[in-house]
Amino acid sequence: TYLFGTTSLGQDIFWLLTFAVRNSLILGLIVAGFSTVIGVFLGLAAGYAGGWLDRVLSFFMDALLCIPTLPILILMAALFGGQLALPFVGVLLVIFNWPYPARQVRAVALTMREREFVNVAWFSGESSVRILVRHIFPYIAGWSAANFINTVLVGISTESALAVIGLSSAQQATLGTMIYWAINYQALLGGKYVWIGSPVVAIVLLFIGLFLVSSGLSMRSSARRMSI
Repeated sequence: TYLFGTTSLGQDIFWLLTFAVRNSLILGLIVAGFSTVIGVFLGLAAGYAGGWLDRVLSFFMDALLCIPTLPILILMAALFGGQLALPFVGVLLVIFNWPYPARQVRAVALTMREREFVNVAWFSGESSVRILVRHIFPYIAGWSAANFINTVLVGISTESALAVIGLSSAQQATLGTMIYWAINYQALLGGKYVWIGSPVVAIVLLFIGLFLVSSGLSMRSSARRMSI
């Protein structure tokens, strides 16, 4: 009846695992989506526009890059009573992760704006937004997709780390909270090895799969840049 058995509370481990994987992936995808979109947009704007806009955005990028994410999340959890709700974790992860793509996209935009085809488009009367979207963004599209996958990994791993130490919301099933409850109910001593082992294996498989996808996208993006 129960493919992976049950927990000490009588919960079906297989279905608990499916909900945990779903919630962790949703969190990772949302964080990666917002971080990549914000980072790519602001990075392109800073690199192409230059001047005071570049200086202001670069200041915020450098400031956020210097701040360690996990200690801040632990501090926020302590301020909010010991546990952070998943939406709040997602918002904090977006705030601390958009500077990574923004900084790298800015460097690409700084070099691309000096290319001849960009100058031709500018003198032809095309707007800055059209130049960014049609001429510069396709050059970094493959890299942006690879960075998106990497940020999914960051979101899942950070939430799992918070949940295992009891600082994420334990009311929703994620891979981290599944490990947290297994530890709390002494799954190893009770012989419930699948209970604590299945989310660990799921995290490893997710990381391997997403890493392979990210590597493939990075290689394709590098080949495209070489051809250009």
